[in-house]
Amino acid sequence: MLAALLLAVGLAMDAVAAAAVRGMTADRVRARDVARVALLAGGFQSGMLALGWAAGDRFGSVVARFDHWIAFAILAALGGKALWAAFHPDDADAPTAAAPFAWRGLVVLAVATSIDALAAGVTVPLMAAPGGLVIGVVGGVTAVLAGAGVWLGRAVGARLGAKLEIVGGLALIAIGAKILVEHLTA
Repeated sequence: MLAALLLAVGLAMDAVAAAAVRGMTADRVRARDVARVALLAGGFQSGMLALGWAAGDRFGSVVARFDHWIAFAILAALGGKALWAAFHPDDADAPTAAAPFAWRGLVVLAVATSIDALAAGVTVPLMAAPGGLVIGVVGGVTAVLAGAGVWLGRAVGARLGAKLEIVGGLALIAIGAKILVEHLTA
């Protein structure tokens, strides 16, 4: 069970950081916003882990070769979009981060931060705990930590004030770069 908890916390960290960025750049955070982030982060994390488990040896090595590039590209694009909006506030055509809890953006973020769980899914059969329990623990831990990340991000955002889209955009790019560097140097 300890291995499942450690896996859960390790896989959840990117989702938590991305959730904190959403909270940081939001004008306000409601309970339903936190629930939305938690549901998507935990759901995608456990779903991707289950897919990785199901795919097993057949696709695990293929996913592991490209997952970091996909996550980096998605997170860099989201970060770039936030930076563009921060530096072009009067541009009517500028992409905007005005709706940090919109379903579409959160789904893209959940996919980007859970791709590594797809590759990690091949390790589920190696754990002493039943696979379903491991998947549930990973999803639950991710949901709780991502929800807490939103609240923490909002608390930090309330103190920092203006131009948080710049900080948020840079943070998303940094998360993507971290994923890429970790996989390339592993």
